[in-house]
Amino acid sequence: MDVNFRKIDIDQYDEDVLLDGELYETDPRDPAQVLNDVKQKAVAVRGSLSKGDIVGALTSVLEDAPYGTAVEEAKNLNLQTLVSILNSTKATEIPGVVKALSTDAQDTLMKYLYKGMAIPGWGDVSGSVLLGWHEKLTEAAGTGCIVRAMTDRRLV
Repeated sequence: MDVNFRKIDIDQYDEDVLLDGELYETDPRDPAQVLNDVKQKAVAVRGSLSKGDIVGALTSVLEDAPYGTAVEEAKNLNLQTLVSILNSTKATEIPGVVKALSTDAQDTLMKYLYKGMAIPGWGDVSGSVLLGWHEKLTEAAGTGCIVRAMTDRRLV
């Protein structure tokens, strides 16, 4: 029996195939520009954290978050910057910080929390921090935040 037919990609003949690029608008910025912007944000975040402005630092990281397939290095650097903010925040301050964020920022934060939990090895380092933030964010933003983070095709 010939099993070569199983190696044929039949989706190439289907006109209704959706590509990832068709599901959302791609980031119009150049990947090098995105990486430069994220590096500048990281410097600004360190300055905000030294002043104790956690909300400002978190807002700057979450606005214009890099997304798409061509900016993986920028996405990882942005995640590292975000986790440094989360790790430096006291547990008693988290509810106030989360409530001060806009709905879009809360949704983006939820995406980053899930991304941080999905990376192998990160659970050992900051798993409890990510879960603590997830709990407080869900209390403040509701389960709709989880649904919006899960269904948005723009992955951070």
